[in-house]
Amino acid sequence: MYILVAPATCLWLNIDMTRSETDKTDSKGSRELWLSAAFDAFVESGVDSVSIVHIGRRVGLSRTSFYWFFQDREALLAELVELWRTKNTGNLISRVEAYSESIVEAMLNLFDCWLDARLFDSRLEFAMRSWALQSTDIAAKIASADQARIEAMTKMFLRYGCGSVEADVRARSSYLVQIGYISMKIDEALPVRMARIAHYVEIFTGRVPSQHELNRFFSRHNYTPAELGQTDA
Repeated sequence: MYILVAPATCLWLNIDMTRSETDKTDSKGSRELWLSAAFDAFVESGVDSVSIVHIGRRVGLSRTSFYWFFQDREALLAELVELWRTKNTGNLISRVEAYSESIVEAMLNLFDCWLDARLFDSRLEFAMRSWALQSTDIAAKIASADQARIEAMTKMFLRYGCGSVEADVRARSSYLVQIGYISMKIDEALPVRMARIAHYVEIFTGRVPSQHELNRFFSRHNYTPAELGQTDA
């Protein structure tokens, strides 16, 4: 499965990363501007780059203006952690709990996360997991998130008749493969990743997706199977 790289827009704040005309004339900037710059620095270069001085340089503001919006650097980092928790974990759980008529449809709902950075940001996930190598506190948060995500996915398989052990193994397999993709920074062209979707679904669920189910999935990601030069995946 492919990990979509988020565009140069801060999707979680729903604002453009470029400073607005108002910010240019405001010596303090805005809370959103500082958060956006911190997010960019974090996903591009890791937690060590999230310093008040460095971020201030990115947005062209003084260090003192930062303190109009945040108590200290730790408060800013806490905002990034909360973003990761609500966005990546929250959206993943919402997708596996979403209405579905079959385990295939449920799995394709989950796959939405891997293809839409508005739901699940792989760059943010990678940055958090890299940070966890330096921080026991962040490592604990990662472990807690992994457990919550796997438990939600296990419940998804249980809903469709899998036994407890089978549901756990299928959930872990499908989740840990994706985390491997993120950790290895695997990148795939759109036709390649879409051609693999049906096979991933079959491996993870034990069910072959119908062309109708695949077409619905392709449609919501604005993809036409004809781009592959074939109609079967």
